[in-house]
Amino acid sequence: MTRLAPVRTATAKGWLRITYWFTARAIERLTDRRLEAMIEPIQVYARNPRLLRGYAAIERATAGLHALPKRLRALAELRAATMIACPFCIDLGSQVARRWGLTDEEILALATYRSSPLFSGLEKVVLDYATAMSSTPVVVPDELFTALREHLDDAQLLELTHVIALENHRGRFNLALAIGAAGFSAGAACAVPAPAISHQNS
Repeated sequence: MTRLAPVRTATAKGWLRITYWFTARAIERLTDRRLEAMIEPIQVYARNPRLLRGYAAIERATAGLHALPKRLRALAELRAATMIACPFCIDLGSQVARRWGLTDEEILALATYRSSPLFSGLEKVVLDYATAMSSTPVVVPDELFTALREHLDDAQLLELTHVIALENHRGRFNLALAIGAAGFSAGAACAVPAPAISHQNS
């Protein structure tokens, strides 16, 4: 049970019903799944229509980004989701990652990506960046950003930073309101939650 009651599809009217339909269609295309709880975060946002409109606009803009290769984006978003340990995000992200070319073995190896032979040097740097951005507090060393610059242009760096930050937003929103997994990865491999890294002053 979520901590705030969702506005269910049966009671949605007008633009809200249209928003639900487009959101469900977009997620179905992304995941090849159609599930009852697939738009639950949007249904919770619907308790404040003004916030929902703004959030939906950000998600639409993000869906249209194409500077970053899908594989890198999937790795970054899924690593962020595991760092936050959001069940909904990990469930959805694992299925999207599969659809974007990651194998189940690679999805399961995210927890130990640094020592895994399954990821390239660039992929490990991207995963380092997602890890750093999703830690508390956020600590992104200059050396890490410089390493990214060796492979990615400004548009790609901006997109990468945005999708990781947005995944942090999604995850923290869902966790605080007890929005659980919807079942996107049922019967398939799902990434393993990783404890967030906390940087403390000595």
